[in-house]
Amino acid sequence: MTLNSDLLKVTERIITRSNDTRQAYLDKINRAAEDGPRRAHLSCSGQAHAYAGAGPDQDRLAEGRAPNLGIVTAYNDMLSAHAPFATYPDLIKQIARDEGATAQVAGGVPAMCDGVTQGETGMELSLFSRDVIALASSVALSHNTFDAALFLGVCDKIVPGLVIAAASFGHIPAVFLPAGPMTSGLSNDEKAKVRTQFATGEVGRKELMAAEMAAYHGPGTCTFYGTANTNQMLMEFMGLHLPGASFVTPHTDLRDALTAEGTRRALAISKDGSAGFTPAGHVLDEKAFVNGLVGLMATGGSTNLVLHLPAMARAAGIILTLEDFADISAIVPLMARVYPNGLADVNHFHAAGGLGYMIGELLEAGLLHPDAKTIMGDLTAYTQDPKLDGNRVRWEPGPRESLNDKILRPASDPFQKTGGLVQLSGNMGQGVIKVSAVDPKHHLIEAPARVFHDQDSVKAAFKAGELEGDMIVVVRFQGPRANGMPELHGLTPTLSVLQQRGQRVALVTDGRMSGASGKVPAAIHVAPEAADGGPIARIRDGDIIRLDADKGTLEVITEGAMDRPAVQVDLSANTDGMGRELFETFRRAARPATEGASTLSWRRQP
Repeated sequence: MTLNSDLLKVTERIITRSNDTRQAYLDKINRAAEDGPRRAHLSCSGQAHAYAGAGPDQDRLAEGRAPNLGIVTAYNDMLSAHAPFATYPDLIKQIARDEGATAQVAGGVPAMCDGVTQGETGMELSLFSRDVIALASSVALSHNTFDAALFLGVCDKIVPGLVIAAASFGHIPAVFLPAGPMTSGLSNDEKAKVRTQFATGEVGRKELMAAEMAAYHGPGTCTFYGTANTNQMLMEFMGLHLPGASFVTPHTDLRDALTAEGTRRALAISKDGSAGFTPAGHVLDEKAFVNGLVGLMATGGSTNLVLHLPAMARAAGIILTLEDFADISAIVPLMARVYPNGLADVNHFHAAGGLGYMIGELLEAGLLHPDAKTIMGDLTAYTQDPKLDGNRVRWEPGPRESLNDKILRPASDPFQKTGGLVQLSGNMGQGVIKVSAVDPKHHLIEAPARVFHDQDSVKAAFKAGELEGDMIVVVRFQGPRANGMPELHGLTPTLSVLQQRGQRVALVTDGRMSGASGKVPAAIHVAPEAADGGPIARIRDGDIIRLDADKGTLEVITEGAMDRPAVQVDLSANTDGMGRELFETFRRAARPATEGASTLSWRRQP
């Protein structure tokens, strides 16, 4: 199928925009690849330090001829999504030995759960944990004794941080190994119903706790299509996972076989491997990021990736803008309905045909770059499904028809003709809105502003019965420089109740919502943020705001509103406690949300 002309235009625009920074990046990693791992160049003392903990692999490492894999793991046993990684290193090491190679755990990275920290102080460290993960991964790989890297991570900031690190060490191959989703428990729709009942006082905390425990009940990622599962989708669309690996549940024979096969693949694409040298920096090119954007739109993925993808891309010398997101969204059909954009969970989506079916459809429609380099060669390999053959994996052609058209539809007959994300611009700045789960009758909201400086104040006003009538709730001073840009997902039940009462309501914020946000229109990531004196800091209660998702506009229409001085507030309460004092440098250094809100200082376009 001929490549869609608009997709080609966006790709060429990104290539042109990124020409200087991308070439500088490629020159850097190509020089590093020529030099190779320093293992053989270390002093005898240095090598002894590097191999002292390697047990039975010491002799093979000392010989320096066989490939050595570096494992970077986000394992911890507090979080269900990462608990399965406990057994991965031993399996990886044994497979490497069987292949005549070695593997070492290069280092661990933190993995926090936004589900635990929602509405809590710790959430103010969440977004910056992405940059900490990238930095920690770089420390792990800095010993420069590895021929390829295996990255074990799943959730919200973990995968983007690991991708930034993989790009920074782009002279060696990188293979990402997922853990998979937990098996289906209480449906996401039932869980949301109980949350709403709790918000209105119809049920108590005991009933709420029982529902939450029935939904989040075992190892693996949460089953709704939030940021964690969007990350997993992205790794397939961008060619860093094995085909079909994303949504296989933990502790199954196929899951273990895919982990073993991922280890073999990392060895095969190392410098002297059998499949040809495939450095991560060559996989992470402009076509890969365009394919990732297509996957985001076709699946109705998390808005958090609007922050993460530009940060990930810049680590590889590629510059993405909100215009790229908007233009891709305009040409990519929404093919999936997965909660919160439907009743199904990711296990149902996978059973209906999953990513293999979707990638095949989008390739046929000319909406993906088929020749994008991947760890498997090119993207066409990702139309296949993994099957067990003994204890090994074989790939078979994936389904060419959806097995449940209420969950997954062909590109020719989608749920919506365009993707789930819209760029917003106007006199209030720039932002984005996820519309895939928003009823079209709520795409246009024009109403008076109710202004708050934190989400707790919104909840307090709700409980006091003060949120009457149509309104646009403005929650500001929630950007990266103000307080680390915590998620405001805790507002979803409150705003949903107002909407269900028949009020026309929307949210406008310089903060962010999670991938679980849905039916209430939310203009998020508004930049410049209030802490930088952005237009959102000039809004007062009663100002009329017009949010039009169909036209892509966000404007205050009250005359003179933008002529006022920006409101300034005391943000000192956000600087101490729960480790926040250690992140002061991050808050000061954070780039705008439109550039990924990153603190890292890689080379940028002037």
